[in-house]
Amino acid sequence: MPNIALPWLAEHVETPADLNAEQLAADLVKVGLEEEAIHSSGITGPLVVGRVLSLVKEPQKNGKVINWCQVDVGEHNVLDADGNPTIARGIVCGAHNFVEGDLIVAVLPGAVLPGPFPIASRKTYGHVSDGMICSERELGLGDDHDGIIVLTRKGFDESELTVGQDVLPLLGLDEDVLEINVTPDRGYCFSMRGVAREYSHSTGATFTDPGLRSDLPAASENGFAVEVRDEAPIHGLIGCDRFVTRVVRGVNPAAPTPRWMSKRLEQAGMRSISLAVDITNYVMLDLGQPLHAYDLATLSAPIVVRRATEGEKLTTLDGVERKLSVEDLLITDGADGSRVLGLAGVMGGADTEVSESTTDILVEAAHFEQVTIARTARRHKLPSEAAKRFERGVDPELPPVAAQRVVDLLMEFGGGTAGDEVFDLNNTTPNQAIKFSLRDPERLCGVPYTDQQVIDTLREIGCVVTPIENSTIVDVVAPSWRPDLTGAAELVEEVARLVGYDQIPSILPIAPAGRGLTASQRARR
Repeated sequence: MPNIALPWLAEHVETPADLNAEQLAADLVKVGLEEEAIHSSGITGPLVVGRVLSLVKEPQKNGKVINWCQVDVGEHNVLDADGNPTIARGIVCGAHNFVEGDLIVAVLPGAVLPGPFPIASRKTYGHVSDGMICSERELGLGDDHDGIIVLTRKGFDESELTVGQDVLPLLGLDEDVLEINVTPDRGYCFSMRGVAREYSHSTGATFTDPGLRSDLPAASENGFAVEVRDEAPIHGLIGCDRFVTRVVRGVNPAAPTPRWMSKRLEQAGMRSISLAVDITNYVMLDLGQPLHAYDLATLSAPIVVRRATEGEKLTTLDGVERKLSVEDLLITDGADGSRVLGLAGVMGGADTEVSESTTDILVEAAHFEQVTIARTARRHKLPSEAAKRFERGVDPELPPVAAQRVVDLLMEFGGGTAGDEVFDLNNTTPNQAIKFSLRDPERLCGVPYTDQQVIDTLREIGCVVTPIENSTIVDVVAPSWRPDLTGAAELVEEVARLVGYDQIPSILPIAPAGRGLTASQRARR
């Protein structure tokens, strides 16, 4: 379920300076988003920046080689005869991915790591190890246990680090993260955009929608073309009704992911992979639109979206060869669409993934039909982050906005140049108006809502409400990000939810007068 980091949320909605995870959970539960858990690092300091002054490799009798390190930890160094912290700490470390001069994360005696695992000076391998040099797994930041954290390889600029500096705020380990439970009908809350909107509904805070932009380039004739050839739609619904492609050239493949971005990915439960992949994941978490980045040099125009044929196979990014079903929607390329690039809305293939040598990137932002994606994800046991969102419903107006955001970030952090090739296949249909009685909320909930209160509440969630003259019936058009609002019952639920479930009285209904046994009951007896 989604993890909500408070500083990230605050970029989209006004939050009080003293807001904490517990209060955020209390605010969100009012609008139906229940708390699943509050994740804290479980770490208490001292956890500081250290510089490796010396490193001596010492072979052991068991065949293992350990490093006896002298680590400068600034004001946390051992005191000299004059009482000044000048004597470096001696620390034993078994990892070998660092050298003298590196800036590392040192946890010192008195600290507690997740577990809990208290740290103390202890004798090991013939030395007294006065602390510990940490890996990602030991800090709860990921599963990487192959080597310790070298801060300059994690996106930190050495000029911004000070020996002895507290590492907790640098790595986001001082921030609590709220995990929420999202019901299947509210897929828009699988994004910071959606949760910020709900927080605004709950508290009245000012919300700025990052999904609305007016500076998007128009589609061009030279865009990287896409064709949809869905000859076997499920329930008569075409598998893909929107597909946007953008091109970015000259991206530096060695450009690191900025630390603030990788930190947010880690807080969301994702690991940093490469700049291009991290940007697509970050924008997905922020806006709710899944995206994919291709190595442009490996593609042949046009991209073709089609159903699989009997016997087709695909090796997905997880390295598994999968036998495809005729119901699977595929991303393919070439005029005949013969080469399979990926499972649409679920996972890409290995042939066209962004690699360490990729400089030119094609960005995909598409909108896929919910049932198709849900069936494919379950058939192949691939509950990917993209599939989780598509099967619940994604805003069909988001693809060009999300693609532009990816382009902007690739230019800013990867040094790329946006190509003038802009393609937007748009076969989406606007939501139809729902005939809605302003009396239904009171009739079904037992609360005397006023007509204006009902209208204002529906407009607050983004609906367009058009009154019909001399009538209590209104036309309601749901916003593009709410595919779950399909009838009057869902609109009544929204009124009850936002005005407050606590306003609904608990009244025991009066049992109707009995009429004896029914004919079937008498026959059975």
